[in-house]
Amino acid sequence: QVQLVESGGGWVQAGGSLRLSCAASGRTFSRYGMGWFRQAPGKEREERDFVATIRWTGGTLYADSVKGRFTISRDNAKNTVYLQMNSLMAEDTAVYYCAADVVPYGSRWSVRADYDYWGQGTQVTVSS
Repeated sequence: QVQLVESGGGWVQAGGSLRLSCAASGRTFSRYGMGWFRQAPGKEREERDFVATIRWTGGTLYADSVKGRFTISRDNAKNTVYLQMNSLMAEDTAVYYCAADVVPYGSRWSVRADYDYWGQGTQVTVSS
């Protein structure tokens, strides 16, 4: 069982920045693929959108909508993954979820169903 706890959400004006953190339990965190998804207001859980992922190899992938503005990173010594969000826009308003993919090979990096564990989410509100 892997537990994920997000933090760092909040309110920010458009153009501002926030850094989200996700602390994970588990002795093999370094082998997990870690991802961030977001659920916009009024959308269902099944409509959570992929934001970014960082794999155990260090490979990364970003949604087109955040490319160049968001950066995902990880600190395996702290069992933590981060999402640095810059140049925030009102459209980035959502609940952001951290997710863990514990299968090291064969996963589809941006597919919600391929992630095994989820955090409770942290709200990000961007005011225009």
